[in-house]
Amino acid sequence: QVQLVESGGGLVQAGDSLRLSCTASGRTFSLRTMGWFRQTPGKEREFVAALAWSGGSTYYADSVKGRFTIYRDNAKNTVYLQMNSLKPEDTAVYYCAARSGYYSASYYNYDYWGQGTQVTVSS
Repeated sequence: QVQLVESGGGLVQAGDSLRLSCTASGRTFSLRTMGWFRQTPGKEREFVAALAWSGGSTYYADSVKGRFTIYRDNAKNTVYLQMNSLKPEDTAVYYCAARSGYYSASYYNYDYWGQGTQVTVSS
């Protein structure tokens, strides 16, 4: 199995930046894709960004494109989400996810999930 641990959330003002981290452990050899999703109460879990371990291809939701960057540190088995120009609409619990398959923007295709980290952006 795979374990994912997120960190880096917090309370910031609009326009500020945060960097989220997700470290994978366990049987990580099988993982091909890492993703970030976010969720607010009463809403579906929303795709934010994803990264393919092999080749490093990245994918972004239109709502965050140009503001957020997903990148990796292979030596640390860690994926980061750099969030710039944060907006109140970005407020959510952010979840790290992983899967053995190729890229997907659908949360139900992911096999492993972190515990979530709260990001709150005030106006």
